[in-house]
Amino acid sequence: MRILVLGATGFLGRHIARRLRTLPGARVLVAGRPPGADLPADLVTDDAEQLAARLRRAAPDAVVNCAGAVGGSPVTLAALNARGPAVLCEALRAAAPAARLVHLGSAGEYGPADGRRPRSETDPAGPLGLYGATKLAGTLAVRESGLDAVVLRVFNPVGPGAPAGSLPGRLAAELLRAGPEGRIEVGDLSAHRDFVDVRDVAEAVARAVAAAPDSLPDLLNIGSGTARPVRDVAGALIAAAGFRGVLDEGGAGSPRSAAVPWTQADITLAARSLGWSPRVPLADSLADLWAETAARTGERAR
Repeated sequence: MRILVLGATGFLGRHIARRLRTLPGARVLVAGRPPGADLPADLVTDDAEQLAARLRRAAPDAVVNCAGAVGGSPVTLAALNARGPAVLCEALRAAAPAARLVHLGSAGEYGPADGRRPRSETDPAGPLGLYGATKLAGTLAVRESGLDAVVLRVFNPVGPGAPAGSLPGRLAAELLRAGPEGRIEVGDLSAHRDFVDVRDVAEAVARAVAAAPDSLPDLLNIGSGTARPVRDVAGALIAAAGFRGVLDEGGAGSPRSAAVPWTQADITLAARSLGWSPRVPLADSLADLWAETAARTGERAR
C-alpha cells in the first residue's frame, strides 16, 4: 500500500508517519516542500491541476492530510485549513479517485458545549473563532467531496513534541526556562479539556487507512473520552519536571478558555467503526513530553 502523508513534519504528522510505516506492506511517501519530500507539494500555492499531476505520479492508495495551521494571519489559516483540503479533494477526484483520504479535523469546529454533555458527531458545529471556522470549512470540503474519505476530529493532542502553541507544550517550555525553583505565569487553569495522546491519534489514523473501502463514517471523534481539569494537567507536568517554584494563574488567559470552559469527546463511534480506544495514560503523555523537551534542550547545549 502506497500512503501519501501531507504535513508529516508537524507534531501530529511525525507520529502518524512513524506509525504508518509499521503497517504490513506500507510504503509511506511524504508530500511537502523540498528537501526531504518524496512528492513536492504545497497546499497553499498549488492549484488542483498541479497537485493532480503530482498525485498521478505518486499513485497513492491512501492519503493522510495532517497539514494545517493553528495560528497566524487570517490568510494563513484560510489557505491551509480551508483552501488546502478543498484543493486536495479536487486533485484526488481527478488523479486518484479510489484512494482513501484521512483528514485531520479539530474539536475547535464544535464550539461551546451544551453544559457538560460529551460532543458527538451528530452535534451541530458552531466554531467561535477563525481557527475553528477554517478547520470546519476544510472538514466540509472533505465530507462533501464524494471521495472515500473520513475526517478524524481530534480533540486536544498531547505527548512528546507537543508544540508551544498548545498549553502542555508551552508549559513544558516555561518549566525549562524557569528552572526547578523559578516562577511561571499562566492564565486561569479552571477549564476542562479532553486530552488524547498523539500516539493514540496515530493509531486511529493507521486503522482508518487500513479499513476496508467505503466502510467508515465520514466523521469520527478522536479523544480520550474524559474531560480533565487543565489545572490537574499542569500539576502532572510540574510533577514530571520536578518543579518546586511558583505557578501564578494571574496572567492573561486564552479568550477561548473562558468561552469554552468544558469539552469532552464522545468516542463511541470511533470505537465501533475502527475498533479503537485510547491506550496511553495522560501521566505518561506528560512525562514523555517533559522528557523530550529536556532532551532537545540538552542536545542544543552540547
